[in-house]
Amino acid sequence: MRILVTGGAGFIGSNLCRHLVTRADTQVLNIDLMTYAAHPQALSDLAGTANYKHLKIDICDSAAVGDAVSAFDPDAIMHLAAESHVDRSIDKSDAFIRTNVLGTHTLLEAARRHFENLPQERRDAFRFLHVSTDEVYGSLGEEGLFREDTPYDPSSPYSASKASSDHLASAWHRTYGLPVLISNCSNNYGAYQFPEKLIPLMILNARDGLALPVYGDGSNVRDWLHVDDHVRGLVRVAEAGTPGETYNIGGNSEKTNLEVVETICRLMDKHNPAGAPHNRLISFVTDRPGHDWRYAIDAGKIQSELGWRAEESFETGIDKTVSWYLENEAWWQPLRKGYAGTRLGLRSSPETGGGKK
Repeated sequence: MRILVTGGAGFIGSNLCRHLVTRADTQVLNIDLMTYAAHPQALSDLAGTANYKHLKIDICDSAAVGDAVSAFDPDAIMHLAAESHVDRSIDKSDAFIRTNVLGTHTLLEAARRHFENLPQERRDAFRFLHVSTDEVYGSLGEEGLFREDTPYDPSSPYSASKASSDHLASAWHRTYGLPVLISNCSNNYGAYQFPEKLIPLMILNARDGLALPVYGDGSNVRDWLHVDDHVRGLVRVAEAGTPGETYNIGGNSEKTNLEVVETICRLMDKHNPAGAPHNRLISFVTDRPGHDWRYAIDAGKIQSELGWRAEESFETGIDKTVSWYLENEAWWQPLRKGYAGTRLGLRSSPETGGGKK
């Protein structure tokens, strides 16, 4: 089986590629432009692997993408390439529209041309998996869960661009018959995540004795999903999901941002006792504009229809994650030099005034 992965040098993509190449019957082509959030070391263990190849291609480059798809002749495309940091989208929304909307359109068109030229047996088996986020649904109150039929209500330029790309993917299924599947996941964490994201930022700041900035009062709630569980879910959706359907993948691990940071502090006290107590480093900073209050996924559909379940609890997953970052300085140190935790996305809006939505 030949699987084309976009964004395979990013956080989720690199873990997906690593998972796929362990299967002896699978060839993987990774298309990744290698922007700031990608890192070649994330896939250094795959160098020289016979069933893995990387091409440095911009997914907005129609000719290059078309040539790559034609040459590789995939049985499935798993589309993960995206700009994904909310704060960056507040400062520079144009990059998010270009990559997430125009890039997805380019991929869908290349996939459609490829699909239409396949013999019937391969057409029947071909799949295009569009990987998205729960942020397209907007914000929840104290109760309720995001379901696959929850109306879209994005709050940030990032989530709006992902919502747009979801609608494109769905339209290419309805209009052209392209066998598209969409997945929407909760917040991921684990190895190889870029250090501007909450969990690695807190781990590395705590390690270095730097402030641990928590937005607002830290009461915003997220459902946390270990990246290894997410990768298993993506493969399961691609292999067994029904074209035209959406599958929400969640970790069933709701935590406030403050609870996450306090948990990291306790683990840092355990793994790095010289810096204890690390919770003395916690500080509260101006909230993010348009900050959604709560996300939570109902993963009942993927559980009942496809038999997937998260295997990592937040407690086991976060302990593994803290240990990984402490043991892999050679991977994150170059990224840390280029991004030392500078605050992004401080721009206020008329609706929020810089406060919490």
